[in-house]
Amino acid sequence: MDAAEIIVTAAGLALAGFVVWYFFLAARETAVAVSTSGGVQQVDIHVKGGYSPDVIEVERGRPVQLHFFRDEENTCSEELLMPDFNIRRDLPAFQTTLVELLPEQAGRFEFTCGMHMLRGSLVVK
Repeated sequence: MDAAEIIVTAAGLALAGFVVWYFFLAARETAVAVSTSGGVQQVDIHVKGGYSPDVIEVERGRPVQLHFFRDEENTCSEELLMPDFNIRRDLPAFQTTLVELLPEQAGRFEFTCGMHMLRGSLVVK
């Protein structure tokens, strides 16, 4: 191997390591739902290049309202999928979209954009 091949190989390995760390090992922002006086759990989620927060903790058996504010025009974030709850919503740019659900069982439920590139989790306790 000459020097150019070594440099290209090292750069490729470093990039692959970064991708694995970013998508699988990096710390995620977690939010616990805030309960209203009526017992509804609410969370505001900012959508811009991802979901913030991307991990949401709620209590089982109580209604949940997720307020998704899409702060971009990127086509990847224009659709929200929550397959475990049979939810599919369009997220219009620069608007808040309300998603209501009633989690009846504990567990971790993933939500994604339509292309499955942006990811988040609803953790039901």
